[in-house]
Amino acid sequence: MLVLLPPSETKRTNRDGPPLDLAALSCPELDAVRKELVDEVVALAADVEASRAALGLSARQDDEIARNAELWTSPTMPAITRYTGVLYDALDVTSLRGASAGRARERLAVGSALFGLLRADDPVPAYRLSAGSSLPGSSTLAARWKPVLEPVLAAIAAEQLVVDLRSGSYATLARVPGAVTVNVLAERADGSRSVVSHHNKSHKGGLARLLASTRAEPVDASAVARLARRAGHAVERTGETHLDLVLPA
Repeated sequence: MLVLLPPSETKRTNRDGPPLDLAALSCPELDAVRKELVDEVVALAADVEASRAALGLSARQDDEIARNAELWTSPTMPAITRYTGVLYDALDVTSLRGASAGRARERLAVGSALFGLLRADDPVPAYRLSAGSSLPGSSTLAARWKPVLEPVLAAIAAEQLVVDLRSGSYATLARVPGAVTVNVLAERADGSRSVVSHHNKSHKGGLARLLASTRAEPVDASAVARLARRAGHAVERTGETHLDLVLPA
């Protein structure tokens, strides 16, 4: 099973770790696009105003642009510990021990606007590039990633179950055939439901922790739902490959 996570805009900084080496990343089929994008983001960082516009940043976030300028030389760390924020706090991968930690590092992956697909231990620098970013003079990130990333994801999905927890913008970079997808819904007292936005990431992070560390090997959406229910989640299967995680409003 592969649990595919969205990245986060916030990232940890570190002062050790070797500089970026694309050859050290998984999925070498993606390296050509990775190199193009890293080179473009580094070049863009020389123009602060253009970087702010392309990356949707304010002047208070110019340190993000400075990080981008040093992508080839700044220290790397494993992808799964690079990202921070609500989802990754709930995942709390560093608290896992023993076999659970090993399973998590095998099963977790991150969909990245800059690197396409990262496995848990892939060493990456801190960077700023989102799925909705628009690099000057370039086609959309989805147009660049789909031709190379979709075949990689399809090959993975042909061998194992993929649970795709990416947000909508990252899912558009490349689809995963047959992947189990999950919505988080709030149910009111009258039975009406709405999509959860504020706490969505926290609940997906908790589900990711469960799936990444369990000894079970679910093979389809029904098995994922059963596993989640045993852990106390209210889960409904609403399609062949889709699940709703239902919370009280």
